[in-house]
Amino acid sequence: MTAPSPDLTLAAETSTGAILLWVVLPYLSLAVFVLGHIWRYRYDKFGWTTRSSQLYENRLLRIGSPLFHFGILLVLVGHIGGLLIPKSWTEAAGVSEHTYHVTAVTLGTAAGVCTLGGLAILIYRRRTVGPVFSATTRNDKAMYVSLTATIVLGLAATVAANIVGGGYDYRETISPWFRSIFYVRPDPALMAGAPILFQLHAISALLLFAAWPFTRLVHMLTAPLGYLTRPYIVYRSRDVGLGARAPRRGWERVG
Repeated sequence: MTAPSPDLTLAAETSTGAILLWVVLPYLSLAVFVLGHIWRYRYDKFGWTTRSSQLYENRLLRIGSPLFHFGILLVLVGHIGGLLIPKSWTEAAGVSEHTYHVTAVTLGTAAGVCTLGGLAILIYRRRTVGPVFSATTRNDKAMYVSLTATIVLGLAATVAANIVGGGYDYRETISPWFRSIFYVRPDPALMAGAPILFQLHAISALLLFAAWPFTRLVHMLTAPLGYLTRPYIVYRSRDVGLGARAPRRGWERVG
């Protein structure tokens, strides 16, 4: 499937804007992402948490949280497969371009809808449940805006290019550009010719990753491995003689 010529782009292939957007910004975002997590872990270990609000409200959380997390997991797997695995590899494995395209668009759209739906429920819950809203910081609000913008732009790009439009093979342009960043041989011309929705999605994702270490999203990199080796917690009944109140009179054991 060939890529259509986009009518709008954010910068010409060889312009200073293209170098800033597709060379400087990715490396800056990556540096802040890595160094920010190191700084956060060293100086804010106790703040490395989601600040769970489950005690305040559980009904909406039980719906929105699994929907969002399972959806974003599928989105992440799809991005890893689409951006990191070269097109030649899937073709060598016997997966035709048509099969890959149909599978990626179908699963990607479904995962995007689930992610966006779950996020909408979580935002609605955070806005309408008083205690949860009171526990929401400005940092949280900015994070939700950035996260929502990234998901909406990604879903819009997929729908506009591959469902409404004639199709766009991002593995010919965006994927090689993404890999070139890690090869330390960035090629801004590849990304400069992509449709504008894909460009906006990439920019919003880069900005989100730069802000990531300073938000509650850090919990994604946390695994409760300590639970596997920590000692058992021993629970003992409280001695009624130490309580502040006398026990209520009721049935007593005999014999």
